[in-house]
Amino acid sequence: MPEFKQVMGHPKPLWMLFMTEFWERFAFYGIRWALTLYIVAQFYGGAASGQGAASRTYGAYLALVYAGAIFGGYVADRVIGYQRSILIGAIIMGAGLFMVAVPDQLMFELGLATVIVGNGLFKPNISTMVGKLYPPGDSRRDAGFTLFYMGINAGAFVAPLLTGVLANQVFGTDAMPAYKAVFYASGVGMLISMVWFWFGRRQLQGIGRPPEGAESMRRVAYVVGGAMLAIPVVYFLLARVGATSLQYLLTAMFVGLCAMLLVEGVREGKVQRDKVIAMLLIFTFNVLFWMFFEQAGSSFNFLAEKIVDRDLFGPGGFVFPTAWFQSVNSIAIIALAPVMAMTWVALGRRSKDPSIPRKFGLGLLFNGLAFLLLMFALSALVGADNKIPFWTLFMVYVIQSVGELCLSPIGLSMVTKLAPVRLVGLGMGGWFLSTGIGNNLSGIFASEVSGETGMTTKSALSGYTFGFWALIIAGAVLFLLAPRVQRLLHGVK
Repeated sequence: MPEFKQVMGHPKPLWMLFMTEFWERFAFYGIRWALTLYIVAQFYGGAASGQGAASRTYGAYLALVYAGAIFGGYVADRVIGYQRSILIGAIIMGAGLFMVAVPDQLMFELGLATVIVGNGLFKPNISTMVGKLYPPGDSRRDAGFTLFYMGINAGAFVAPLLTGVLANQVFGTDAMPAYKAVFYASGVGMLISMVWFWFGRRQLQGIGRPPEGAESMRRVAYVVGGAMLAIPVVYFLLARVGATSLQYLLTAMFVGLCAMLLVEGVREGKVQRDKVIAMLLIFTFNVLFWMFFEQAGSSFNFLAEKIVDRDLFGPGGFVFPTAWFQSVNSIAIIALAPVMAMTWVALGRRSKDPSIPRKFGLGLLFNGLAFLLLMFALSALVGADNKIPFWTLFMVYVIQSVGELCLSPIGLSMVTKLAPVRLVGLGMGGWFLSTGIGNNLSGIFASEVSGETGMTTKSALSGYTFGFWALIIAGAVLFLLAPRVQRLLHGVK
C-alpha cells in the first residue's frame, strides 16, 4: 500500500478523484434535464404527442447506463486496470456528448449509445479507486466516500444551473432554448474530467494500473475495439428494441443473476442463503423506488414546462428555468446528508436505529409523500391559468431527496455485507441492474402519464395518484415484513 501525502486528513489523490468525478457528473447531469425536452422540440416539432416517446427513450438510456456499469467493472478488474478504463471511458463519453449535439435523430441516438458505453467504463471504476486509497480497516474510509459523494452532488448541482443559463439566456430564450449549448458544455466538462485525471493519475502511485501480466497495449486496443462494437448493439437496444422490449431483456438478465446468487448462497449454507434472499427482496423494492424517483428527468420536466407556474414575481418577472429544478435534488442531498447521518447516529445510541429493510421502507414512503403533494397540488391548487404553484414541484424534489438518503447510501454497503464472498461483484451488478430496471420502467410510466396527446393536469393527476398508492403500499408492506427480513440478515446491520 503506497504512502500518500495527506491533505485535510485524507490521501491527496482523493481530491484529484473528487474533481475528476465532479466534471464527469457535470457532463452527465448537464444533459439530464434537456434530453426529453430536446427530443420533443427537435424530432417531433414541439408537438406534445412526442412526450411519450421521449420519456421511453430517456428511461431506456438510463437503464442501459446502469447495465453498462456491470461490464465496465469486469473490464477494469480483469483486462486493463482502472486507470486505463477511466481514461478510455472519458474519451468515448466525451465523443458521444458532442455527437448528441448534431441535429439528426440517427446521430443523436448513436451519440446516446456512445455516452452509455463510455459511462460504463468510467463510472463504476472511479468509485472503486477511492476505496483503494485507504488500507483495510482505515476508519477514514466512510468519510472519504462521503467527500467523494459530495463531489458527485456538487457537479450535479452546478451543471443544470450553468447549462440552463446557456440554453435559455446566453444562446437562446425560455421560449426557444438552444439545446446545442447544453450538449457542447457537457462535452467540454467531460474533456476537463479526462485531462484532470490524465495529469493527476501520477499521484496514485500505481493504484489502478493494469493487473500483473496485463500491461500490454494490445489489451487496450481490444477494449477500444470491443467498445466500438458495443456502440451499435447499444444503439439497437436503445432505438430499435425500445423500452418495452428492453424491459423483458433486463428482467431476464436480473432473474438469471438472482438465480446465480441464490445457488451460491445455498452452496455456502443456511446463513448465506438467508442473506441472499433478504438482499434479493430488497432489490425488488429498489426497482419500485427508482421507477418513480426518476420522473425527475422525464415527466417532471414536462410538468415544469407546461403545468408549473415558474414566473416567480408576476408577469414580466424572473422565470425559473426548467433546468434548475434538476439542481434541487443535489443541493438538498448536500444540505440534508449530515442531518440524516446525525439522526441515524443519535438513534443508534438509543438502540433505535432503523434496520436496513425499514430504512428502505422509509425511502419508499418519503417518495410516496412527494407524489401525495403533487396529488394535492393538481387537485386543489390549480390556478386560473391551469398551472400549479412553483413551490409544490420544488418541494417534491426535496422530499424525494430525503427518501433517497434513506435508501441509496446503504444500498452498496448492504451488498458488500450480504452477497456471497465469491460473488460480491455480481451482487453489485444486481444492485445496478435493479436500479436500471427501475429507470427503464420510469420512462414507460412517464409515457403513460403524458398519454398520446401530451401531459395535461388530468393525466398528471391520474398518473401521480397511481405513483402515490404504489409507493405507500410498497413502503407499508416492507415495514410489515421488516422483522422477518431482519431475521434473514442474521445480525447484519
